[in-house]
Amino acid sequence: MTFKGLKPITYGGREVWPLIEGGKGVSATNHASSGAWAAAGGIGTVSAVNADSYDANGDPIPQLYPQATRRERHEQLIRYAIDGATEQVKRAYDVASGKGAININVLWEMGGAPQVLEGVLSNCKGLITGVTCGAGMPYKLAEIAARHQVNYLPIISSARAFRALWKRSYHKVSELMAAVVYEDPWLAGGHNGLSNAEDPRKPEDPYPRVAALRETMRAEGVSEDVPIVMAGGVWFLREWENWIDNPELGQIAFQFGTRPLLTEESPIPQRWKDLLRTLDEGDILLHKFSPTGFYSSAVKNPFLRDLEARSERQIAYTKAAEGEHTAQLDVGVKGKNFWVKPEDRARAHEWAAAGHTQALKTPDSTVVFVTPEKRDEIRKDQTDCMGCLSHCGFSSWKDHDDYTTGRLADPRSFCIQKTLQDIAHGGDPDDNLAFAGHSAYRFKTDPFYSNNFTPTVKQLVERILTGD
Repeated sequence: MTFKGLKPITYGGREVWPLIEGGKGVSATNHASSGAWAAAGGIGTVSAVNADSYDANGDPIPQLYPQATRRERHEQLIRYAIDGATEQVKRAYDVASGKGAININVLWEMGGAPQVLEGVLSNCKGLITGVTCGAGMPYKLAEIAARHQVNYLPIISSARAFRALWKRSYHKVSELMAAVVYEDPWLAGGHNGLSNAEDPRKPEDPYPRVAALRETMRAEGVSEDVPIVMAGGVWFLREWENWIDNPELGQIAFQFGTRPLLTEESPIPQRWKDLLRTLDEGDILLHKFSPTGFYSSAVKNPFLRDLEARSERQIAYTKAAEGEHTAQLDVGVKGKNFWVKPEDRARAHEWAAAGHTQALKTPDSTVVFVTPEKRDEIRKDQTDCMGCLSHCGFSSWKDHDDYTTGRLADPRSFCIQKTLQDIAHGGDPDDNLAFAGHSAYRFKTDPFYSNNFTPTVKQLVERILTGD
């Protein structure tokens, strides 16, 4: 029995359930999970963000960067990304066996995103039904989709963002825009689209925001057949009953990013799966430590707590005595041109006594205090940058023009490629960024997962279709 009112939609020339698997970053969604989701009649999403390729034994090929320069390492990263996503799509298509549909997901802010998209779509003609893309303003998504005759599904977090994309680009290729994904910035896992006008501490009800999005789409002449995909915070469909067959919202589909993490086919390591079962409400942190500059949501583990503590060990300075900055900083820095408040110098002495003896400059005329070991780790990670983002706050990399953002590298952030590769390939979830949506605590309370039960993707989709 399917949940009342839920009907298949036509996508890619066939009927599929309006259930989309979220495409989760570096190797957290791959061919096994997305192929199985499609085989169950939904829309599976291969993550095309530095996906894995395999050796002759079927083991993932480590992504190593021995090249001397960042630019050369960046070119290597693009090769890895195209090869890996191509491999994943082909395998997912085989697993799907002609059922459902296969999408790919990319972050527009990832390094070389246009080149990666062009390469994967060229290699996978006829296998990919659509491309979902967010994390930025992907104006070029429509023209790339048009070149390869695939659908595109922009990911946005407000009607305003959609209107800007539509007017600048998407109206020219309206026939290939298969859906608009509304990713709730307070509920979704991973990178979120909070604007400067929105308060990260004050979540807004998604219903009026999605109603405003539909109103904007109608005003711009977008076909009523184009669904809005609700992403972020979706667990039980019965909790969204008033969204289904609702004339104000029009056609609605639902994206599931967090629930598919805990399935047999999910490629994340067992330790990460075990962590998901232990979470309580409030254990997911919406933070702004990402080197992308975007807010993002992840498990509040020792890795994130360390970043929080690092930013708390932060004081402002001027290069000469002025205003309240009358004390000369005499710990953690070299040189005499660091003037701070007297009370901040006292705090710096306390941090240094606790082992945080090194002061690192930030782009904002502040210094943060860290241990010598943490300083060495930060500097090595910055030196090893492989250009995985179009703009990286942590390393000052930019993937075009003169290859630098022109800003000081920010020690309050971290190398996102390093930590996501590590957690996805067996690293300790406590020591890495563990992305998850804000509903992840429900693994602990949902009876479906009791007694350590881990469903197959097919079982999960069948369960979702019942409303639970």
